[in-house]
Amino acid sequence: MSKTNPGNFFEDFRLGQVIRHATPRTITVGDQSLYTALYGSRFVVQSSDAFARMVGYPMAPVDDLLLFHVVFGKTVPDISLNAVANLGYADCRILQAAYPGDTLSTVSEVIGLKENSNGKTGTVYVRSTGRNQRGEEVLTYVRWVMVRKRDEAAPAPVAHVPDLPASVAVEHLGQACPPLTGKSWDFDLSGSPHRFADYAVGEKIDHVDGMTVEEAEHQLATRLYQNTAKVHFNQFSESQGRFGRRLIYGGHVISLARALSFNGLANAFHIAAINGGRHVAPLFAGGTVYAWSEILDKTALPDRGDVGALRIMTRATRDLPCAAYPTVEASPEPPRVILELDYWVLIPV
Repeated sequence: MSKTNPGNFFEDFRLGQVIRHATPRTITVGDQSLYTALYGSRFVVQSSDAFARMVGYPMAPVDDLLLFHVVFGKTVPDISLNAVANLGYADCRILQAAYPGDTLSTVSEVIGLKENSNGKTGTVYVRSTGRNQRGEEVLTYVRWVMVRKRDEAAPAPVAHVPDLPASVAVEHLGQACPPLTGKSWDFDLSGSPHRFADYAVGEKIDHVDGMTVEEAEHQLATRLYQNTAKVHFNQFSESQGRFGRRLIYGGHVISLARALSFNGLANAFHIAAINGGRHVAPLFAGGTVYAWSEILDKTALPDRGDVGALRIMTRATRDLPCAAYPTVEASPEPPRVILELDYWVLIPV
């Protein structure tokens, strides 16, 4: 029996299967600093202990997307080591803030299986939940991923595609955000005067700036999350694959787009939920990422007068500035819109 792990193939998954993932990960201030160095995120609550304490946190929380990536990374060796592509996300809720010193672990349940028509791959749907060292849930999300079959002749399982909500309900937002005192929010220090009332449904915001991705930094980022997916690291094997080069982790694009969104959404300090997302096209080193956002909805939160919620669609592009607000449908060929992310943020009222 081999002692090395080849990863799971499509036929290895079964509906209802529960997988406890190795290895628990303690997040440190060093991880947070490296995350900032990789993406340049400037959101004030995650940047300043002093500001965070002033508005009600015990200290600066771990960046919401660093939390997501660490929980996600735990799942890769068991779920997507043999993946062709990560296809999408749904019903992602941040349930509790995490802080440096917290240890995160992840458990996944297989909630859907469907073999693809080519008979070579199948789509696996999983609900993954990250918990801290006290066993408290901090984040939960669904993703679906296309996974290779080990044996193309293996019989297909009975297809089951789970019903997923179109968006996270408003009553589930804000659990990870302590009550804020409106008078304590310093709009000079946060970087923008714009608050909840200043945004309108249908408004479009070009985030203006672009970031070029280098080969070393996207690999460094992916290793930070202990994400072991082969397509991100092994140029020897990927040179013989579909694209001929390493593919950048889709989460790297999400974090770049979020960091870019500071220019226009500086006070949108907390991602409360991700309703859905898809990686429309791949990104490779040397590409420059731009982003723009559209306000899809806005709502007050039940029993809270300190923050409101904005529902945002952020689109990221490759080598395409966003002054014209490009969409997938209107993108030049080949497609240069590479990400669509639908999410809720909290912002002071």
